[in-house]
Amino acid sequence: MLELFDLLMKASEGKPRHPAAALIGIVARLIEDWESERLPLPPYRGGDALRYLMDAHGLKQSDLPEVASQGVISEVLSGKRKLNVRQIRALSERFGVSPETFLS
Repeated sequence: MLELFDLLMKASEGKPRHPAAALIGIVARLIEDWESERLPLPPYRGGDALRYLMDAHGLKQSDLPEVASQGVISEVLSGKRKLNVRQIRALSERFGVSPETFLS
């Protein structure tokens, strides 16, 4: 399916009105369904989700001053403190994920 997807993408050259565009959407949904059934993401929540996203983006605790101080981030990551509503909102916007991601 991935090979078919690649071939369709090359054939359509990124043109949304190309005849293959509808088929690209169908193949993409089939791939997504297969992956979600067989390769589920681990259920990260709260501090675990924050740690994962920081690692994925190559961030340090000091790189999130709009969320909290480095000390507060450290306490969240160690499980000593939970995120508050303002911090969750800031993290959700920063990483483009649902606020539910950070609920413990």
